[in-house]
Amino acid sequence: MDLSPLAEPAPTEQYRDLIEAARGAAARAYAPYSHFRVGAAVLGGSGRVYTGCNVENSSYSVTLCAERNAVGTAVAAGETTLVAVAVASPGPDPDDLTPCGMCRQFLAEFGEGIVVVCRQGGAWRATELRRLLPGAFVLGAG
Repeated sequence: MDLSPLAEPAPTEQYRDLIEAARGAAARAYAPYSHFRVGAAVLGGSGRVYTGCNVENSSYSVTLCAERNAVGTAVAAGETTLVAVAVASPGPDPDDLTPCGMCRQFLAEFGEGIVVVCRQGGAWRATELRRLLPGAFVLGAG
């Protein structure tokens, strides 16, 4: 999915810090099957950053994506307001590294206005989750 017409460049210091935190988490990923390390950094409403990495499992459907891992860490710390999430690999930066559909829906539980920072079209981009997941399923929690 080419986000370039939908997203603004992500040059802010805050987003650069999120990208670096996501890269650090990616370096710690457990990826013995795909060898594709992914990290995520979530910015909570409190201003704190929570990280997570992908954790693969030989029963593939049990694999945990970096984004869900980072959100779980945030929630375990008492954070339920999410502002932004960055997704990265340790490097070099691959293009088209966006949250998968399951992670997009998982993030939508915490608000469709969450800013997603990812690499697209040779540049880091930021866009609201609602643009990546139009018509997200909402049960009406809260």
